[in-house]
Amino acid sequence: MSQRWSRKKSRLPLAGLLFMLALAVTFMVLYNERSIQQIHLHHNTNREQDLPQTSTFTSFVHPNLPPRNNLEVLDRYSRCNSTNEYSGKKIGWVDQMSGQRSDFVAAAAKEEICDVFSGKWVFDNSSSSYPLHKESDCPYMSDQLACQKHGRPDLEYQHWRWQPHPPCNFKRWNVTEMWEMLRGKRLMFVGDSLNRGQWISMVCLLQSVIPRDKQSMSPNAHLTIFRAEDYNATVEFLWAPLLVESNSDDPVNHRLDERIIRPDSVLKHASKWQHADILIFNTYLWWRQGPVKIQWSSEEKGSCEEVNGAEGMEMAMNAWAHWISNNVDPNTKRVFFVTMSPTHQWSREWNPGSEGNCYGEKKPIEDETYWGSGSDIPTMRMVERVLRGLGPKVSVINITQLSEYRKDGHPSVYRKFWEPLNDDRLKNPASYSDCIHWCVPGVPDVWNQLLFQFL
Repeated sequence: MSQRWSRKKSRLPLAGLLFMLALAVTFMVLYNERSIQQIHLHHNTNREQDLPQTSTFTSFVHPNLPPRNNLEVLDRYSRCNSTNEYSGKKIGWVDQMSGQRSDFVAAAAKEEICDVFSGKWVFDNSSSSYPLHKESDCPYMSDQLACQKHGRPDLEYQHWRWQPHPPCNFKRWNVTEMWEMLRGKRLMFVGDSLNRGQWISMVCLLQSVIPRDKQSMSPNAHLTIFRAEDYNATVEFLWAPLLVESNSDDPVNHRLDERIIRPDSVLKHASKWQHADILIFNTYLWWRQGPVKIQWSSEEKGSCEEVNGAEGMEMAMNAWAHWISNNVDPNTKRVFFVTMSPTHQWSREWNPGSEGNCYGEKKPIEDETYWGSGSDIPTMRMVERVLRGLGPKVSVINITQLSEYRKDGHPSVYRKFWEPLNDDRLKNPASYSDCIHWCVPGVPDVWNQLLFQFL
């Protein structure tokens, strides 16, 4: 009896110890699970800050917007099931510079010594000066811009140098200095085919000093990247012709009868441009091709409204401005906006009585007051209003006036056309002349010189 009791006595402390140990293990497991959840929550919060495409961009317009993951991405197969009258909804954004704007603009005006955007084109056929690069030496040249390759007989368009009015001195292009500014950085052009032309110009200007085995180009895609290994730098182009999400975001298949935009969402594109160190944006031409359909993110699938191009562009600019306002620190990221690139579709604008376009033109316009119908002043004023609200977060590269003079700088018929041309059109070159894009070398090189000036 005493032996049995003594055994029981000895077992009870052991059982209690095991019970307490089990409790301790359970507590530790629960504590660790909670800690892991907190770590995951903290990690996801940081990730959402790094990747804002997971957040709801349009909550400032539509508080009850469904989560981004539930939205259908617009693509070239997207359609409007119904089109209603424009509801009048606007893209609003908080102007963080509202209290400083006038002071900032006044200070900028006082510091303005000269206007590099005002001047004239000077012919310079010095072999050591212009062109800044040779078309045939650039392996990345586009057939849309390679005018010499496609038979243009006159090459004077390559030898015009932009000269700002005194007392301005235009900084001379220096490829080594440019690379040093780009060392360890991502330079990204974002926009349409005109911005892509500027990107190609920049790549051609830069690639000549990089050994062939130390440079590479990714395949043409939504985001195309030129890499320079020795500088640990990239020069990139992101196809986003309307800045906001649209059904035209395919870099190849974007010729659609019905253009649809989501005016309250830039996140699809911003997820790719957000980590670039230097950003160059443009948008304009695609807004001049008739009305656009808009799909608000909060509306049911396929339900659209219709607005004219100018209204659509203003919505897109405000959505873009909202992202810039909330995500750009000018001390760590440089952002530039390139103004509209003019077209030369009507020769009667610079040569009254004529009935042609840029075809056959060999010299710039000398009248410094010239302004063609290809550049819309109300649109310029709208863009100016938006950019002024962003203050020092964005710098403007005003290419419009200086490019207006260059009726001779377009590819005209001297480019590759991807659609076959019938005999009637071939007999009338002006009927298929490209008076929108620019030959390279040529005008886009000067746009990049301006960028170099401000960097």
